[in-house]
Amino acid sequence: MSRCCDHSHEQPPVHAKHDHDHREHDRQPVPPSADEPLAGAVNTRIRIEQMDCPTEERLIRDALGRLPGVAALQFNLLQRVLTVSHDEGVLAQVLPAISALGFTPQVEGESAAPQPVAAPAKKPWWPLTLAAVLATASEVVHFATLGPDWLAALLAVAAIGLCGLNTYKKGWIALKNRNLNINALMSIAVTGAVLIGQWPEAAMVMVLFTLAELIEARSLDRARNAIRGLMDLAPPRATVKQADGNWQEVDVQAIDLGAVVRVRPGERISLDGEVVGGSSTVNQAPITGESLPVEKRAGDPVFAGTINEAGSLEFRVTAAARDTTLARIIHAVEEAQGSRAPTQRFVDQFSRIYTPAVFAFALAVAVLPPLVIGGAWFDWIYRALVLLVVACPCALVISTPVTIVSGLAAAARKGILIKGGVYLENGRHLAQLALDKTGTLTHGKPVQTDSVHLLDTDEPIHAVWAASLAARSDHPVSRALALRAQEQGQALHEVEGFEALPGRGTKGIVDGKLLYIGNHRLVEDLGLCSAQLEERLEALERQGKSVVVLCNEQRALMLFAVADTVRQTSREAVAELHELGVRTCMLTGDNAHTAAAIAEQVGVDEARGDLLPADKLAWVEARQAQGKVVGMVGDGINDAPALAKAEIGFAMGAAGTDTAIETADVALMDDDLRKIPAFVRLSRQTHAILLQNIVLALGIKAIFLGMTLAGEATMWMAVFADMGVSLLVVFNGLRLLRK
Repeated sequence: MSRCCDHSHEQPPVHAKHDHDHREHDRQPVPPSADEPLAGAVNTRIRIEQMDCPTEERLIRDALGRLPGVAALQFNLLQRVLTVSHDEGVLAQVLPAISALGFTPQVEGESAAPQPVAAPAKKPWWPLTLAAVLATASEVVHFATLGPDWLAALLAVAAIGLCGLNTYKKGWIALKNRNLNINALMSIAVTGAVLIGQWPEAAMVMVLFTLAELIEARSLDRARNAIRGLMDLAPPRATVKQADGNWQEVDVQAIDLGAVVRVRPGERISLDGEVVGGSSTVNQAPITGESLPVEKRAGDPVFAGTINEAGSLEFRVTAAARDTTLARIIHAVEEAQGSRAPTQRFVDQFSRIYTPAVFAFALAVAVLPPLVIGGAWFDWIYRALVLLVVACPCALVISTPVTIVSGLAAAARKGILIKGGVYLENGRHLAQLALDKTGTLTHGKPVQTDSVHLLDTDEPIHAVWAASLAARSDHPVSRALALRAQEQGQALHEVEGFEALPGRGTKGIVDGKLLYIGNHRLVEDLGLCSAQLEERLEALERQGKSVVVLCNEQRALMLFAVADTVRQTSREAVAELHELGVRTCMLTGDNAHTAAAIAEQVGVDEARGDLLPADKLAWVEARQAQGKVVGMVGDGINDAPALAKAEIGFAMGAAGTDTAIETADVALMDDDLRKIPAFVRLSRQTHAILLQNIVLALGIKAIFLGMTLAGEATMWMAVFADMGVSLLVVFNGLRLLRK
């Protein structure tokens, strides 16, 4: 691995959500058109095991960018995969061009299912260990005058040969491609030290640099392991029912849709499916972040990567291995790297100027003082060589992608799927959050909340009649009444002459009696309304409840209230958002009474009722016109215009839903709104770590710049400090992966 001291040209953010394209271009620089895939181009995935940081990316981009017929390059450094969009026949030129850079390209299938990222083969430590011994011996011989100078030089050359040939090879390739990456800078610095007779120091610099590479590689692998851990959640094999009724263990890649899979207690579920037999509790934390297991029975969905805890389950496969919810999460996290966070774009632009500027300054330091003020050539050339080591912005460039990837992976572990670094970092600016009501603040499933007998006597049969009529209707209010009767074990009666009364209710004959059940308007049409009944109806409606009345031809018998109940987590989430300084507003198509009642229960700052999708969009635009960063929470369908316009669109309950995962900026894998304040806190922590890393990297560079000009810094000190700060910012970024 070569150290990530270089940078790449900006890549375009990868979005399946085309509705966001217009506002992405408003908020960030438009990437070069050469990076955007052309319609009709051939897309080839190429795995390059040696490509794992921006140093290699820049080399490959420069080499392939000059080839005619190459339309776009998309780099996935976590998987070490390059996707090339090209014309027919151009691949024959692309592969040799990559090989000429010292890499080994391997063509993959374009639609291959996500595969675990194989860890690179570990290099043996003995060459570096022996090189360190030889470099130390060279230092001892030179400074203690234990032998002739040629012995110190011989030991140093042997040390450089053992650990530095790979660096020289990469440096030569970089220089041929006019690229000043860390390998080129180190090759020049070490060669310069040799030429001025600093043999021991040249050897020690190369040893320290190689050691830094190895330690840094192990550190960066932790970020990759976070994604590799997601891929390892789903088992590679599953027990499938065969045509003859027997059960056989089969590779998940070979399992067809509709196949029946059995999963035993304690096993991980291998594919997405629907339960067809058995019942159990399933730990869905790896997918949704839910802390408690979820009961599963026939008809319930199950997701790949979750853990069956109690009983045995049989489920019918509903998604192939490459299309499971887990596979889509992994794909989304990988693609999120393409959407660079604002800080990452700043660092890339800064390093693009910084490295050549310091290189030019080093040349000036080597030449001008001896010519202008008569300084010693040896001293000033040495100081220039130290500056070449300082010129590498390794720590600065490494820190941003490691921190962003760690944040994305940490969020995915909590059931928060963030579609790019730009959203992860911008979440800290969230000032206004609009929330849909149904299915977001509430459960989205009306339940019966009240039943009131209107006669002087309590007649249990009236509830049975109402449920019998309600069971014949598909209206949500009717279904709520029928469900309550089912839960109470009531036996429903036969209904004859059933008839729907559009906009009012239903009627039918039960136990020989003509009965009606319907809304306020139906009661008035039947002429059965009274002042007392009106008062009761209005009181319940002001609580945000829908009320239906059971009547016969002479009088109102019983009334029932139905409401979409508020999630307990909604109250907690809104309270946490207020603590974070985020103002909340509920936007709903329900009437103003219902909106006000729900808003009071949840504690939102503002409630708007009777809204069409266009009205929700207008609300978002009005807040944005005030300079506010606005988020929108919804189901991704009815709220699509507002979700697309908001700076950050949150989709609720995205587990198992293709559309939500593909269209949302942030997908909450379950229905827990408390994940939004968790997202805001993670965004603020990520930004704080990014700033800490920038200050650390630039601060230490500035200190060594001053020490070098004063003649107090040595080359090995510069390498040691550079290695130290690189590891420091990497470990600081990896703090986000802590549970």
